[in-house]
Amino acid sequence: MATIGYARVSSTDQDCAIQEAALRAAGCDPIRSEKMTGTTTQGRDMLETVLAFLQSGDTLMVTRIDRLARSVADLESIVARIKERGAFLRATERPIDTSTPAGKAFLQMLGVFAEFETALRRERQMEGIAKAKAAGVYRGRKPSVDTEKVRALKAEGMGPSAIAAELGIGRASVYRALGQSE
Repeated sequence: MATIGYARVSSTDQDCAIQEAALRAAGCDPIRSEKMTGTTTQGRDMLETVLAFLQSGDTLMVTRIDRLARSVADLESIVARIKERGAFLRATERPIDTSTPAGKAFLQMLGVFAEFETALRRERQMEGIAKAKAAGVYRGRKPSVDTEKVRALKAEGMGPSAIAAELGIGRASVYRALGQSE
């Protein structure tokens, strides 16, 4: 029976070292880490690896539940997959242990709070963007496609697919830059 650690941070300027140290101290071996958003399970390859690796009697350990999921639906899905494999979920910072009824109940409550926190953060972000737009400060992110280069290549006779390959962008980006629809 293994205790497998999973650590996650949301952005590339963050570091998993504190989580990894806590997981090591809790006896986890191995520990898998990744830098991905927690608002979805899509693209979280290390999480998928850990879930696929779990065997009956194993424990998946995280420091906090929000490192695993930020929505109740995702949390329930992950917990169901852990249960299917006959494994358990534990957290180092909260009394969560899905091998007990109290641990399961507490896990569900924390999942609700994690989802609520994500919704509040998104709401604050949208309010900040709206305020910045009204003040004429918000300009959005910088363009990732050089429209002049796209138009120049089109003027040279290149087709959208060739332009996309040349610039390493998607064809839809080429069409947008040219002001056309696919």
